[in-house]
Amino acid sequence: MLQDRIGYRFRNPALFRKAMTHSSYANEQRMRHLQNNERLEFLGDSVLGFVTADYLYNHFPELPEGQLTKLRAAVVCEHALYEIAQELGIDQEICLGHGEEQGGGRQRPSILADAVEALLGAIYLDGGIEPARAFVLSFIPRKAEEARKGGAFTDYKTQLQEIVQKNRQETLEYRLAGESGPDHAKVFTMELLLNSNVFAQGTGRSKKEAEQMAAKQALELMGVRKA
Repeated sequence: MLQDRIGYRFRNPALFRKAMTHSSYANEQRMRHLQNNERLEFLGDSVLGFVTADYLYNHFPELPEGQLTKLRAAVVCEHALYEIAQELGIDQEICLGHGEEQGGGRQRPSILADAVEALLGAIYLDGGIEPARAFVLSFIPRKAEEARKGGAFTDYKTQLQEIVQKNRQETLEYRLAGESGPDHAKVFTMELLLNSNVFAQGTGRSKKEAEQMAAKQALELMGVRKA
């Protein structure tokens, strides 16, 4: 059972069921008046950010604010939470509507990442900050080390800018290509324009993160290794 795997037993089982109810399932079950997990996701996102910031601040005293911000973004990003969801088997627990199920929703990163945040929000409401903190700390330290070893602090935009500046005729700019998701969990897509032509694209939970991912893709297309 998922509750055994996370090491927390809910006193209010309804909170757990709500955390595992995707909006597509709730919409198909209107007669049962089910609530989906979006509000819990909103709460869990804030708890996750606080606990993670507290951990990083205390365990990496040598890092300045800018690098702490980058590290936090890396360990709570969609991909990181998606991996945690898979490890815990959330993909087998979440309730999806028929259409979402048929469309591969059980392996959709955004759905599973949101479910981790919803589960955290439910734990917080059910047991308070300490059980919620324990859940977050069951994976954040490992993810932080992975992020540091994997180059979470690489500034792809600066690296690309330095390359482009070597040729004064080259121009570089970033442009918002689109955004999706609810207000509290927006996903931004930024285009990178080289000499006014779209050269690369990146996505992220902030425009800055999306720009970094676009710059990373541009460097890869140029055959440049990251710094």
